[in-house]
Amino acid sequence: MILKFLRLLKIFTVATKYGLDEIAMSGLHVPRTARLISTVFFWRRITSPRAIRLRLALEELGPIFVKFGQVLSTRPDLMPPDIVAELALLQDRVPPFPSELAVAQITRSLGAHPDQLFAHFEHTPVASASIAQVHFATLKNGKQVAVKVLRPGMKSTIDEDLALMQMAAGLVEKVWPDSRRLKPREVVAEFDKYLHDELDLMREAAQASQLRRNFAGSTLLLVPEMYWDYCSSSVIVMERMNGIPISQTDRLVAAGVDLKKLSSDGVEIFFTQVFRDGFFHADMHPGNILVSVEPETFGRYIALDFGIVGTLNDFDKDYLSQNFLAFFRRDYKRVAEAHIESGWAPRDTRVDELEAAVRATCEPIFDRPLKDISFGQVLLRLFQTSRRFNVEVQPQLVLLQKTMLNIEGLGRQLDPDLDLWKTAKPYLERWMAEQVGWRGLVERLRNEAPHYAKVIPQLPRLVHQVLENKAHPLADQGELMAALLIEQRRTNRLLVFLACVVGAAAVVAAGIEIFGRGLL
Repeated sequence: MILKFLRLLKIFTVATKYGLDEIAMSGLHVPRTARLISTVFFWRRITSPRAIRLRLALEELGPIFVKFGQVLSTRPDLMPPDIVAELALLQDRVPPFPSELAVAQITRSLGAHPDQLFAHFEHTPVASASIAQVHFATLKNGKQVAVKVLRPGMKSTIDEDLALMQMAAGLVEKVWPDSRRLKPREVVAEFDKYLHDELDLMREAAQASQLRRNFAGSTLLLVPEMYWDYCSSSVIVMERMNGIPISQTDRLVAAGVDLKKLSSDGVEIFFTQVFRDGFFHADMHPGNILVSVEPETFGRYIALDFGIVGTLNDFDKDYLSQNFLAFFRRDYKRVAEAHIESGWAPRDTRVDELEAAVRATCEPIFDRPLKDISFGQVLLRLFQTSRRFNVEVQPQLVLLQKTMLNIEGLGRQLDPDLDLWKTAKPYLERWMAEQVGWRGLVERLRNEAPHYAKVIPQLPRLVHQVLENKAHPLADQGELMAALLIEQRRTNRLLVFLACVVGAAAVVAAGIEIFGRGLL
């Protein structure tokens, strides 16, 4: 109890120091007496913008609040734009914990001292973040590895701070009803989920493994291999990756890396993750990206830190592609229809009203050169406009929007003239053609082939059973009807398969004539 009181006192002191009470009250219709609270702190001289003060306060409160700020930066649908932009600067620059604690954590998790597990273990960490820190080591077979170790005592610390956050969120909603539009309890609950997911390093290792498999054989992206014999929920060991941080453009240029190509490669990597795989690295800030300068992998991206990934299903991908292409074509009616068809806008929403709102938001953007248009900001404006029509913005799309802003900012840092629209449009059009064209049909047939491979050999037996049932009219009618229904379903599936085969042949034949140039 005493520790909780001391923690509350520390939070109150930091909040007072940076004027967080003013930030909380600004823009809210709070009682006049509540506004008078700020007059008690007449001695303060607050001149910095609110977003900067909030970021500095979170950094001073420690790792958990830094991570909370990072999560808030992924919710532009809930937070004001200036705060979102500033909190995105939080880069996990956290002091490392003592190496003795790291050694103890490794020993406890993997059942042996690092000196027994590795041929060499560097006690001085090379990187430190809010959740974990990294040490370099060498396996006994000579392979260079990176050892990521969870900060000791994180779970109990996180649970205590989260309890305080949940209590504060509930209090804010009770005192200031207007604050409910910011959904403070929902934000804390989402933070709880993200943070506990990141506490399980095995989950991170599995996500890295999936991304590595998705890009096996790629000439664009490298993902470190996980060494599963040395992995647990609090310690993971991965291949050590060597490269130049992507933010150090001077070093990249000196090494001979083509920054324009690197920029466009980054866009292709992102859209490949999103539309081909529906599985994307959602924490792609510059601190998590290196560029290889090794001769055999020169110029390839190296991805690190896989604690946060985003996933999209086929429905999400179709929704996104339709919206993006409609924006490219300035077809605002299609944007409105896609929102309503997806179910994210109420069914009774008038298409013309939503279309007009989207046009008013986006049309001024298109008066500028394409290279000056922010792709991520367009999506952000769409989300903001959608709020007026009670559109439920899906969490996976908000995470995608945050990642897109990271990619766009990174790409323009490498190439100020990057035209993200021009780079992305051919990829999106090709992906749409593959989904609705003959390639999509062939791909779906291939996916269904294992099922029909089981059905076709059963065809003679199914025919025999049907004929046999017709030959025994005295059979129990209930059993006969049940059997006929089963056989009918199986026969229907077979007929659908045969129809697809015939249809595919017809489409291919027509495609040779109509889309001949595209096939070349």
